[in-house]
Amino acid sequence: MTETLIVPGLNGSPEGHWQRHWVETDPGSDIVEQENWSRPILADWLHALEARIAGSEPGVILVAHSLGCALVAALAGRPAAHHVGGALLVAPADVPALAETHPSVWSFAGARGHVLPFASILVASRNDPFMHFEEAERQAALWGSALVDLGEVGHVNIASGHGAWPEGRILADGLRSRQAGSVPGVVATRPRRLWQGEPSIFSARAFDAGLGVN
Repeated sequence: MTETLIVPGLNGSPEGHWQRHWVETDPGSDIVEQENWSRPILADWLHALEARIAGSEPGVILVAHSLGCALVAALAGRPAAHHVGGALLVAPADVPALAETHPSVWSFAGARGHVLPFASILVASRNDPFMHFEEAERQAALWGSALVDLGEVGHVNIASGHGAWPEGRILADGLRSRQAGSVPGVVATRPRRLWQGEPSIFSARAFDAGLGVN
């Protein structure tokens, strides 16, 4: 059964995107497909995500990108959240700003203020065109997520030069071995930082130390 669910954002993740690389090379992973990638409706997207969670291994890890992060956050308070072992939230999009050009994404805005009921790590870039770094810090605090600061690496997508992005798998593996809720965030204050700068690779030891479990 599926151990990792890949959750793309607006317009999906095309061939060459690190999320597609992940699915193509990891037999324990699969991607959550949506009927309409260009016109996101939260109820429809959430139904598709919850259906895939129900058919996955208990404790499935969610790996979301951009608007997919808000979709994962919308699981808070829903029964499907109990089957999630953790979430890697990469380069989340600022929903109100995105809604200026894509009005349908307004339905995702309510997920911004929920504390997530499972362990989560928010990966942010300092020059992401879809969310200012200061907003990413605030969002990590609201979600109760640990924060990884990648430095100036764009939107962590094809346009910013990211291919397979192996660092993401290291972070997901760190979540995989923990029970839901074992990575406490700091709500409404400064989020826990796992790493700062532009690492070319994460060491498992440093990652564990950052989680505060060693």
